[in-house]
Amino acid sequence: MEKPLKMGMVGGGPGAFIGNVHRMAANLDGNIQLVAGCFSSNPEKSRIAGREWFLDPTRVYGSYQEMARAEAALPPGQRIDFVTVVTPNHLHYPVVECFLQAGIHVISDKPATFNLAESLRLRALLKDTHLVYALTHNYSGYPMVKEARALVQSGHLGRILKVVAEYPQGWLLQRLEASEHKQAAWRTDPQKAGASCCIGDIGTHAEQLGRYITGLEIESLCADFTTFVPGRLLEDDGNLLLRYKRQVEDGLPAAKGILYASQISAGEENGPFIRVYGTKASLEWQQPEPNKLILKYPDKPMEIRKPGNAYNLAANAFTRLPAGHPEAFLEAFANIYREAAKAIDDARCGRQIGVYDYPGIEDAVQGMAFIEAAVQSATDGAVWTAMPTMAD
Repeated sequence: MEKPLKMGMVGGGPGAFIGNVHRMAANLDGNIQLVAGCFSSNPEKSRIAGREWFLDPTRVYGSYQEMARAEAALPPGQRIDFVTVVTPNHLHYPVVECFLQAGIHVISDKPATFNLAESLRLRALLKDTHLVYALTHNYSGYPMVKEARALVQSGHLGRILKVVAEYPQGWLLQRLEASEHKQAAWRTDPQKAGASCCIGDIGTHAEQLGRYITGLEIESLCADFTTFVPGRLLEDDGNLLLRYKRQVEDGLPAAKGILYASQISAGEENGPFIRVYGTKASLEWQQPEPNKLILKYPDKPMEIRKPGNAYNLAANAFTRLPAGHPEAFLEAFANIYREAAKAIDDARCGRQIGVYDYPGIEDAVQGMAFIEAAVQSATDGAVWTAMPTMAD
């Protein structure tokens, strides 16, 4: 990269958690600079945020529409190269659409859109614009998750039989949305979050993690949703059985899965945990110990792999520190940004588009289809429900 990419941001202003994470992750490798933004729907709050980050006040905007118009009108060397969208879910599609139509690449927080229909429209728009779109399913950015994926792809685990993915939290055990808690308020509001709270917010991470590592896609699912906290409008706990699409005709049943996501599990923090069982071996990885990948075999001792060692070919391409130095959440997030930055820089310089390792529009569509099927199954009384059609 000959010069840093210029980054804009929509959302992520005062009181936002994920905006700070995006800014730190984007800045980690020194090849991205935040230069513009509309950080709040309140223009004054946006200006306050811009001053805190030492931005040119003429490039701190009062609306995302104004920002897209003004940035697109600047010369190529001055305008933003991409925008990061970190708003509540209901604004993802209109903001992304606005910037794509202005010719600006996009990195978006998840889930991609408010519903599946918007994701399908987004996919069509990206085909027309040929712009870069990245979705920050950041758990797929961990080096040992990438090592797990490479092991599955190499056949090290054999034929995959079962996937168990979970994401427990406990922070919504109380009805925080009834107070001034900004993060709880929009996540539990169906007008802002969409049709799901728990599964839409964190269950999608568990689903994408399983799909990224194994390459398996869900064929149908059975979902049981519960709203444990009185007065809450959306579910705060979800339990799903999964049937995956058959990949090979070998006489064995297609792979099965279990997915559990909860925001009322007392004492749990952010604990994505995945286990993958194959005919030759199994693996497990969890975020509380992200630098450890455990492999288990039926005929030899358990194996523990860690990043920074020569035996990890896939992990080492995304590892910044020598063995024994822990890397974690921000570095995983930064790996998504680094890969997306390569694609944006190639597009900026007119180079041929290569192969990049970041979640994109197909992850967006799959994630929204997963939410829609899970909500439908739960609404119908936990019946088996086919994944919706997602063809072009």
